[in-house]
Amino acid sequence: QVQLVESGGGLVQAGGSLRLSCAASGSIFSINTMGWYRQAPGKQRELVATITSGGSTIYAESVKGRFTISRDNAQSTVSLQMNSLKPEDTAVYYCNLKQLAAVYWGQGTQVTVSS
Repeated sequence: QVQLVESGGGLVQAGGSLRLSCAASGSIFSINTMGWYRQAPGKQRELVATITSGGSTIYAESVKGRFTISRDNAQSTVSLQMNSLKPEDTAVYYCNLKQLAAVYWGQGTQVTVSS
């Protein structure tokens, strides 16, 4: 099993920045994908960004150019630097890890962007 713990969420004004972090522990293999998903009230959970252990990234079009995902393989952490935040970025952000045939989720951290 794998455990994921997010941190860094909070309240920020539009145009501001936040940095989310996720620490993974447990049986983590060398080849995996970690990422961030978000879910706003009344909406489906959506991909924000992912990064493989090799450094390949995928971003949602809505965050491209504003958010940056990074990881530290040695420490099994993934971060999401969020700049130029918009009210529509308000959501619960979830850390995700995929390895082998398994998918793991963190408990989520609230990000609220005020106008």
